[in-house]
Parts: sequence; C-alpha cells; structure tokens
Amino acid sequence: QVQLQESGPGLVKPSQTLSLTCTVSGASLTTRYTAWSWSRQPPGKGLEWMGLIGDDGRTWYNPSLKSRTSISRDTSKSQFSLQLSSVTPDDTAVYYCYRIAAWGTIASMEDYWGKGTLVTVSS
Repeated sequence: QVQLQESGPGLVKPSQTLSLTCTVSGASLTTRYTAWSWSRQPPGKGLEWMGLIGDDGRTWYNPSLKSRTSISRDTSKSQFSLQLSSVTPDDTAVYYCYRIAAWGTIASMEDYWGKGTLVTVSS
C-alpha cells in the first residue's frame, strides 16, 4: 500500500520560507515513469499545481511560482520536499503531496495523495 504523509510547520511568518516534507512508504521515488508532485488549495479556492520531481530527479514548476519554489528529494529517506520562499498571506493553503503514475505516458494519473497539511502565513 502506497502512503504519503506531509509534515512541516503549520504557521510561517511573512517573508520567510515555507518548508514541507512528504514521506513516502510502499513505493520508490526512483521507479521509472513516476513523478512526485505538490499542489495546494487556498481557502475557498481551487487546487493549484506547484511542481514535481520526476523519477530521474528533474524538476518542473508552475511558471507563476517558479521563482519562489524548489522541490528536492532524499531517496535514502524516501522523502521529497517543497520550499516556497518569500511567503505572503496569499500562500496560506492546504498543501498536498501526491504521486503521478505512468508519468509521461497517455495513462498518466494521480493515484496516491497525502491527506494534506494546512499552512498559515501570518505574523
């Protein structure tokens, strides 16, 4: 059974860097044709894709967030992480990590999600 669990501070001050980690069990971050992704959902708004890290370690980002976003991984710990710099209250959201199976193929699908973690940006 594949499981993902987000962890990190629930409160971040404006201008600081938001850092979250997703711990994966039951799957490998390096399995071919998989990617590991982050999205977020601000209160009352829709889901926004932030970026992903592929099976080979390459990263892709939402252009609107690219200048502030970094995704990395630690395969020895089966974890991948999100950093979002220079946060403002507009970055308050529930942050989700999830897997994309069959990545890069016509059968690509988001199949396993973490439960999400609320991060509030406030002084």
